[in-house]
Amino acid sequence: MFSKTVTVILAGGVGSRLSPLTADRAKPGVPFAGKYRIIDFTLSNCLHSGARRVLVLTQYKSHSLQKHLRDGWSIYNPEIREYITVVPPQMRTGDSWYSGTADALYQNLYLLERSGAKYVLILSGDHIYRMDYAAMLKFHIQSKARATVACMDVSLSDAREFGVMTIDQRHRIIDFEEKPKDPRPILNQPNRALVSMGIYVFSMEALCHELLTDHDDVASSHDFGKNILPNLIREQAVAAYRFGGKAGRVSQDRYWKDVGNIDAYYEANMDLLLPIPPLDLYQNDWPIRTYDGQNPPARMVPGASGSAGELTNSMLGAGTIICGGCVRHSILSARSIVDDGAHVENSILFEHVHVGAGARVQRCIIDKNVHIPPGVHIGFDSGADLARGFSVSEKGITVVPKRYRFS
Repeated sequence: MFSKTVTVILAGGVGSRLSPLTADRAKPGVPFAGKYRIIDFTLSNCLHSGARRVLVLTQYKSHSLQKHLRDGWSIYNPEIREYITVVPPQMRTGDSWYSGTADALYQNLYLLERSGAKYVLILSGDHIYRMDYAAMLKFHIQSKARATVACMDVSLSDAREFGVMTIDQRHRIIDFEEKPKDPRPILNQPNRALVSMGIYVFSMEALCHELLTDHDDVASSHDFGKNILPNLIREQAVAAYRFGGKAGRVSQDRYWKDVGNIDAYYEANMDLLLPIPPLDLYQNDWPIRTYDGQNPPARMVPGASGSAGELTNSMLGAGTIICGGCVRHSILSARSIVDDGAHVENSILFEHVHVGAGARVQRCIIDKNVHIPPGVHIGFDSGADLARGFSVSEKGITVVPKRYRFS
């Protein structure tokens, strides 16, 4: 099936709600779980599903993302028409950058058409989940629909943040509304709604027609959820594919997370520390691939005071050193250091973060290359954190930006 399919990953969004983690990097390039980048989950799904012709459409501050793809994902063989190719805006259709998800595809129609593919799999590069796309593609072909949308049910209150759909008994979408104020519930489930996951399969002919029509519509915002899908549903058969069913080769954990803001990102990381995590990173039949740099093993050593330190329910990246410090319910990325008497609790540390002796950090995200001086407290007083120039989320998570220097 994938011999007739080209895959497009949308990875150009600004990710402003994830600021300041996106101040210098694209949202799909934000580190996750102390080891990965967010886009690794989508790319790993492509790898295991058999999708071997992949276009990654980048735009916003994409250098670190492109470097990660070069270092960790140069694994396909172009001699047999396998590739992961980065496609930045090239101004082929005008003088504008990508101005929406549909416009990003429109500006690269020539790549889709010359691929010779019969189907187009469209994915987002900023969600955390496992999924066998081959099962969805098979469903699309069997349904004889012009397009297929992956969907899942969520609470009615959460549905306001998604595209909400209504389906009939044949799994055909009969209504679609993007981010409605009053979402329509699932029949016989008054507290749940069926929402789009931003994962689509299109027949090539249908996609090209819709993109051309949308481009000519001056009133359009050129977005799949707002424009393409509602218009297509009114005219053509569009199917709904339920995420987490029995089909597919991956063991189904039914976990999918849009890490679009700081609180959602923090919670997705903390989910991994639950006694039975909803997303199992240790699953052997569907491992998450990434670029893994050359780092020594993590270790614990006694501090200057003679304290052996403490490590409780945490994840440590390679090269991390706990030198007499205390780490509880936290995720530490590569080359982090926690000095004697320092406490790190309910926090996420990116690469090369050094927590000085006696410093205390709680409910924080510390971006890379930050040295926290001895005795400093972060995450205890939101007013003090804001005064230092840190960000504090709605749920009280303090974010220290990359390369911050304490005065």
